[in-house]
Amino acid sequence: MTHDPLGPAAFLGEILADLAKTVDARVGDDPATSWTAKLLAGGPALAAKKLGEEGVEAALAVASQSDDDVAKEAADVLYHLLVALRSRGVSLDQVAKVLEARQGKSGIAEKASRGG
Repeated sequence: MTHDPLGPAAFLGEILADLAKTVDARVGDDPATSWTAKLLAGGPALAAKKLGEEGVEAALAVASQSDDDVAKEAADVLYHLLVALRSRGVSLDQVAKVLEARQGKSGIAEKASRGG
């Protein structure tokens, strides 16, 4: 059986764009009533801390939990990444341009070209 990583979720870009708009709309909201506003009010350091925590949880899920748990943790990572990007003023368009520039290149060669 072939596994299509996008499957019916080929519209993920639209979902992420909508979620990014929701994150943007939470700027300045009451941190006592909005988790997103609380993270944004804490600045990039808080957003980075939460992103790191969620990344670890996702990695642990990938290693030993159910596919449903992996999907839930992956969703948490994507949400927290959007919040972290917003906290730094980095847009999804900027990220998309980087990914587009990397298309068709070997990951090894691309990483070596960055000195990493």
